[in-house]
Amino acid sequence: MEKKEFLECGKITSTHGIRGGCKVECWCDSPEVLCTLKRVYRKTPEGMVEMKVLSASVYRQMGLFIFEGYPTPEAIMPLRGTVLYAKREDIPLPEGAVLLADMIGLAIIDVDTGKVYGILKDIDFAPASAIYTIKTIGGGEVLLPAVPEFIKEVDVERGIFIRPIPGFFDEV
Repeated sequence: MEKKEFLECGKITSTHGIRGGCKVECWCDSPEVLCTLKRVYRKTPEGMVEMKVLSASVYRQMGLFIFEGYPTPEAIMPLRGTVLYAKREDIPLPEGAVLLADMIGLAIIDVDTGKVYGILKDIDFAPASAIYTIKTIGGGEVLLPAVPEFIKEVDVERGIFIRPIPGFFDEV
């Protein structure tokens, strides 16, 4: 599977202050990661447009950003609701970490038997853990908590290796 060059990282939700600042809903691991970005991009009909970050800080699980070229609330206001993207190489990633975007579409494989159950369709976040939505070979969907008891290995080249409890994938 080809890796995307641009990854969704947040969305402009509202203006903030009188200097053209805006609040950005964080779609990264944390607002701290979002606020390390020195540039982000927005999608236009002509392609991706770079937005240089002049300043960024964390505020209540969001980012407060000021972008070059947007000096007033009136200037940034038309961008409310705009999804922001980061270039893959701009995202700080600890050694051994995997981007969630690279996991979508990976095969879900039984670590003991090699049986393929389906593919990872989506990842949602609950208070206790992430929840994987798996589109099964039979066409159904199974929700699997992303906890060490079930998830044994994530390899972006080979797949996600799991050890499910009996009955979890009866339809497959």
